[in-house]
Amino acid sequence: MKKSTTLLLQKNNLDYLIDWVDFIFIAIEVTLVILVAWLFIRIIRRIISSIENRVASRATGDDVKRIQTISRVLRYITTVIIVALTVMSILAGFGVSVAPFLATAGVAGLAVGFGAQSLVKDYFTGFVMLIEDQIRQGDIVEIAGKIGTVEEVTLRYIRLRDYEGVVHFVPNSVITVVTNRTRSYAYSVIDINVSCKESIDLVNQVLKQAATEMRQDPDLKDQILEDLEIAGIENFANSSITIRSRIMVVAKYQDSIRRAFQARIKVAFERENIAIH
Repeated sequence: MKKSTTLLLQKNNLDYLIDWVDFIFIAIEVTLVILVAWLFIRIIRRIISSIENRVASRATGDDVKRIQTISRVLRYITTVIIVALTVMSILAGFGVSVAPFLATAGVAGLAVGFGAQSLVKDYFTGFVMLIEDQIRQGDIVEIAGKIGTVEEVTLRYIRLRDYEGVVHFVPNSVITVVTNRTRSYAYSVIDINVSCKESIDLVNQVLKQAATEMRQDPDLKDQILEDLEIAGIENFANSSITIRSRIMVVAKYQDSIRRAFQARIKVAFERENIAIH
């Protein structure tokens, strides 16, 4: 009886030891999987960054922003994929079958898909906008009724900061029209109201002189691409007329150039005794 009891205790101790050894091996395996996944993420991110720097060094202007945006999205996608594969490997290491989870996820995905159509649309629209190069980080855009500087572009949303510093998160699925104000060049459009009694030729001459002085200003000349273009009389009123003109400028400087031009026009009109209405 004692002998059988001793053998039973030895067997239990051996099973207990085997369980602990198995657990240690599983823990080591999980640790190695996590370590390998971490190394993969670091290596892939470094490769993407290296490619980004190499391509960006050959790019000019707005293409650099597009490369940076694509690079950031690629790092995000690869990280998500590696993490998902790592989780499945860990579950398999603990003896959990992944197949039922995948099957359940497929069925649940169909059910959730009907309730998350806007989320799917967010990602699809974000991918299309990224491929078509509609929005880049640093652009000044108008989307979904919001105007501001793009601080972040993801596959799900666009983060804007407006003139007041307010941050807007705009889901990609609600974006139907993108108005981008920072591509290559833009026009500063200026409408000037003067008295009907004023000489149009004199007004045009003063406008051109003010624009010429701006092109000679060291603080403004690099922002102006072409000379002032006067379209002519835009509108008649009872006692005033509206003269429309525009200046081609480097994109995103149209507002600052318009304000500077209007300030110079006021001074010039006062010097020439031209009445502003």
